[in-house]
Amino acid sequence: MKILIADDHELFLKGLEFTLEQNLQNTEITTAHSYTDIFNILKKQKDFDLIISDLAMPGANWLNAITKIHEILPETPIIIISAVLDKELLQQTLDIGVAGYIPKTASNNLIISAINLVLAGGMYVPHELLYSPKSQNLSDEKQKEYVAPLKALEKMSQDSIDNNKKRLTERQIDIVKCIAEGLSNKQIAYKLNLTEGTIKVHITIILKLLNVKNRTSAVIEAAKQGYISDNILNQ
Repeated sequence: MKILIADDHELFLKGLEFTLEQNLQNTEITTAHSYTDIFNILKKQKDFDLIISDLAMPGANWLNAITKIHEILPETPIIIISAVLDKELLQQTLDIGVAGYIPKTASNNLIISAINLVLAGGMYVPHELLYSPKSQNLSDEKQKEYVAPLKALEKMSQDSIDNNKKRLTERQIDIVKCIAEGLSNKQIAYKLNLTEGTIKVHITIILKLLNVKNRTSAVIEAAKQGYISDNILNQ
């Protein structure tokens, strides 16, 4: 997996690089100190799986720069990691396609959990902005989409440091069964009366708990561990 990280503060950049290397396996990290660096890198390399960037950096206006990065790599998720927690900034980043907004004050566990969520196709919005009066600028639709996944993400972060919680829940087993049936996230959400965002988060947790990297492997491993019947694999 290839990740581009950018921040104009060397100490924070090195700390983030170390955190990613320690917690994400088989990861190649490329660093940048400005938007100028980012665009120079993207001229030579475009096969990044994830981009993590600060907002206020030299080289360009952040809104124009992030928009351009998204245009260059439309399929690559972008996470903003910033010291600024502002509802208007959050709304602007969501509007231009950013997949996550992480406060720089977040713990390493939460940063890694948020990254895993985004890599699994989900979206991370910080607790501080969702659960404050300032979050009222988010539309009702976006509130519904993000609040449930966030609660699951926060639980995932806590569970990841709790060695006694390693087994799949009944809800997660139901989701694995749906995956085995070939259902999409949208179909699973409809069947289980959950939001699609919540399903994405559950699948992220399932992959983590089963120590696998994709949905097919999750079904196979779940069968091996006795969560689901082997007969499901043969249907």
